[in-house]
Amino acid sequence: MKISVFIATSLDGFIAREDGAIDWLPAPMESGEDYGYGAFFESVDAIVMGRNTFELVLTFGAWPYGEKPVVVLSSRDLVFPPQVPPSVSQLGGSPESVVRRLSDRGYAYLYIDGGTTIQGFLREGLVDEIIITRIPVLIGSGIPLFGPLEADIPLRHVETRSFESGIVQSRYGIIHNLSIW
Repeated sequence: MKISVFIATSLDGFIAREDGAIDWLPAPMESGEDYGYGAFFESVDAIVMGRNTFELVLTFGAWPYGEKPVVVLSSRDLVFPPQVPPSVSQLGGSPESVVRRLSDRGYAYLYIDGGTTIQGFLREGLVDEIIITRIPVLIGSGIPLFGPLEADIPLRHVETRSFESGIVQSRYGIIHNLSIW
């Protein structure tokens, strides 16, 4: 199972304002550039997101993921509104148990989204790759991408791309075996 994160942050490391708002993000495709998201999205088998991220996505209007399988993590029962396709489901449990169940369903490549969800998968050593798109804006406070860790997580820089808009995107591999560090 390959597990990746593809996420945008403000330059000061926040994924959303304290109230969850992402109004500081540029409009999708504003410059005609999708920053590699389309190719990444097509490559994954399923998206795993937390309940808060799911509720934010519902405010976007049209469902942005088409028929791609989306798994919403929540310990409380969810009621899916009519605009949510049948390819959306709910799971509970630890990140490890979620990965095991999704692997049993035949998924081989997961896209993890949402701050708390990303942090949980990182803490359990399940993330293989992080793609961070830094937006050139300082918002001062908000929801950080990373939270407390029990141990360092060593990364290997794979590439960094910059765009005319000032956006900078870096790809990192997670080093799971410290003997290669």
